[in-house]
Amino acid sequence: MTAQKGRDMLLKADSTGSGSYQTVAGLRAHTLAFNAATVDITSQESAGAWRELLAGAGLRSASIRGQGIFRDQASDETVRTLFFGSTIRDWQAVIPDFGIVQGPFQIAALEYAGRHDGEVEFELALESAGALTFTAV
Repeated sequence: MTAQKGRDMLLKADSTGSGSYQTVAGLRAHTLAFNAATVDITSQESAGAWRELLAGAGLRSASIRGQGIFRDQASDETVRTLFFGSTIRDWQAVIPDFGIVQGPFQIAALEYAGRHDGEVEFELALESAGALTFTAV
């Protein structure tokens, strides 16, 4: 696989719960992180006092972080409405030439910032709220 353009990564939301996804933001920086908490089962009988982990246990989660500008007034309204309503909706993180991560997320943080000589920017943080799927392209 060759190098991919970061600007081609998209963040889409199903704002109404209808299964129709819309790109919500013109993101300039993106991060998609997967996490897996471990369960330590080390005991006095562990070989050489090495830590042992319980396979398949623990919590899995994902977070999405983005920074950029809103595409239009409708996308800004969608994100604000979901945030202030603490609404959990399905989102898609589209990663070019890799695939689509899809599932329920809640907006955990929403920040607005702007300089006197520039555009208004936002920063968004989503936390997974259920099982996620991955579809390869």
